[in-house]
Amino acid sequence: MAKIKKSADRGKPDMSSRHTTDGPSEGQSIGREDYEAQLHLLHIELVKLQRHFIKCGDRILILLEGRDAAGKDGSIKRIVENLSPRETRVVALGKPSDRDRSGWYFQRYVPHLPVAEELVLFNRSWYNRAGVERVMGFCTSAQLEEFMLSVPRFEEMIVGSGIKLLKYYLDVSKSEQKRRLEERLRDPLKQWKSSPIDAVAVKNWKAYSQARDEMLVRTHTAVAPWHIVRADDKRQARLNLMRDILSRLHYAGRKDKLLQADPEVVFQFSPDCIEAGRLAR
Repeated sequence: MAKIKKSADRGKPDMSSRHTTDGPSEGQSIGREDYEAQLHLLHIELVKLQRHFIKCGDRILILLEGRDAAGKDGSIKRIVENLSPRETRVVALGKPSDRDRSGWYFQRYVPHLPVAEELVLFNRSWYNRAGVERVMGFCTSAQLEEFMLSVPRFEEMIVGSGIKLLKYYLDVSKSEQKRRLEERLRDPLKQWKSSPIDAVAVKNWKAYSQARDEMLVRTHTAVAPWHIVRADDKRQARLNLMRDILSRLHYAGRKDKLLQADPEVVFQFSPDCIEAGRLAR
């Protein structure tokens, strides 16, 4: 049975590999050939993992959170591209309906939780309430507080039911976010990603930082800890995210030497990370 282990875009230059001056530094950038070779090896490990959890009937849930343009879409695309679509689901819910808003906040997420033999990845999740809903005024302060009090209990129920839950926050610097959002507007293949909220993402940078910090502090628990992925370098972020996911799940034939994530790119959150400046300000 799979158990949680306790503890660049292709075809064109990846400008996100540069270091920035307003966020934490990351690991060394990686060339395309090396990136592709390492990605191939990690894809083999992901297929091994899937074969194992299908055989054991396991349920795996991965949450990916982060600011707009932090790289969630690209990371998920690389994780699932060689996995069986029958046992792999990506959940990216739109804005809630009037019916959704009248019910229990977590209610619309529950039907999307994994069943036996499934791997489910949430591209944003219930943590929308602690991020965009809070910053954009889509929820009241009372609703936000109720969420903060409820989410640890909700996630404890998920883990207690036997689901393997992994939570990642992709952290991108202000200058890199701005560059990527501007690129979306220029690239006809990426314009579908643009939204009215993008237009004020950089303007509301400080508010999102404050919301992120409080969310991480109040919802990081022993049962469902947060892990941070420094995401300015897309290639390093993707590779190290995959390594960390694989290293936290037991499966047959695992090659541990391939799964050593760079601790400067992926690390477990603690309140000290904020004080030490390990998150983008």
